[in-house]
Amino acid sequence: MAKISLDREISLWQATLLGVGIILGAGIYVLIGKASALAGNAIWLSFFLSSLVAVFTGLSYAELSSIFPKAGAEYVYTRHAFGRRTAFIIGWLLVISGLVFSATVALGFAGYFQNLFGVSPLLTAAVLIILLSFVIFYGIKESVWLAVIFTIIEASGLIIIIGMGLPYLGTVNYLEFPSLAGVFQAAALIFFAYIGFEQITRLSEETRKPDINIPRSLLLAIAITTILYVLVALSAVSILDWQSLGQSPAPLADVASQAFGPNAFLLLSVLALFATTSTVMLMLLATSRILYGIGRSFSPRNIFARIHPKTHTPWIATIATMAFSIMFLGFGNIETVANITDFLIFFTFIVINLSAIRIRYKGFEKLRDFKIPLNIGKFPVIPVLGIISCIVLMAYMNLEIILYASVLIIAGFIVSEILERKGIRAKFE
Repeated sequence: MAKISLDREISLWQATLLGVGIILGAGIYVLIGKASALAGNAIWLSFFLSSLVAVFTGLSYAELSSIFPKAGAEYVYTRHAFGRRTAFIIGWLLVISGLVFSATVALGFAGYFQNLFGVSPLLTAAVLIILLSFVIFYGIKESVWLAVIFTIIEASGLIIIIGMGLPYLGTVNYLEFPSLAGVFQAAALIFFAYIGFEQITRLSEETRKPDINIPRSLLLAIAITTILYVLVALSAVSILDWQSLGQSPAPLADVASQAFGPNAFLLLSVLALFATTSTVMLMLLATSRILYGIGRSFSPRNIFARIHPKTHTPWIATIATMAFSIMFLGFGNIETVANITDFLIFFTFIVINLSAIRIRYKGFEKLRDFKIPLNIGKFPVIPVLGIISCIVLMAYMNLEIILYASVLIIAGFIVSEILERKGIRAKFE
């Protein structure tokens, strides 16, 4: 019987747009308001500071993905660098944060949908997750094309905001902020808006020439979204004062309404539906792939490693991702979840940057098609900058967020220890 594998359907431009599609979405459409309350007119600077974390760590991802183009991505990198226990904890955190993130953004979609049509948010969010999971199960080609279309639509919404702001540029002081600490707190919060660039690496086994195209698409996605974010931030505070922006539940829609009236509010609300839909689908897709990669590392016959013979998709992992995401629908408000998710991602990024340094000394040079620039001998400097930038932003998070995130990290340690004692161990990919 022939081995069933994932289909390689994704090109460089599709992978880049998928990365842009995952990154754009709930963060910019919702959190720009809450971040403006912290950073004032300097919200653009907060976006720029967050982008540095993404760039530094993105370069580490680029090198590691060129060496290990696997669906398990972070789990595989960490497994080769530090062993199975650390890898399991990282995989655990990524799956948990992916499930919670998907559920939270689905509720964001449901909020916009309720404002337009008056339907129950919980029911709407659950139906959205089920429908998108069916698309993901049906095939990677169909999922990619739907995501590409939605990405173009959601990006057009941000371009509209930028266009609206052009006549207003220069009308405010863009370095006015309540406090410098607020600028860094906003940067830590809105890093939620950058989460997603790393998800591209989890589609490596469904991408053509992944060792070359994954690193390129990853860096292109970060560059494109950073330009969009900074321009949107400048436009938003130019049109609507940062105090009003900070109090708005639908900040970009209010910006549009201020510039062009209530019809613009309706247009931006509809575009927000596409943005949140795209983000939910791509996060469900990426989370199902890392769950598949982890399952396969334990055994090719592991339940999460099963690939459907007709659709060539990891169907059990897809269904499990759908079911657990629905369970997390009542988790909490988007600001709290965004901060918890950010902390877990910062923790993961520290480990990934350490993995990039460690792998340099383990003899994988011949497998590498991308090399991090700025090195001292074999030692890469940029991953160190990535680690420092993550620690700085983590330091500006409040104690409640750190405690919540720490509980999830400790839970991962406990589950890892239980598996180790029972002799359930993953193998190298």
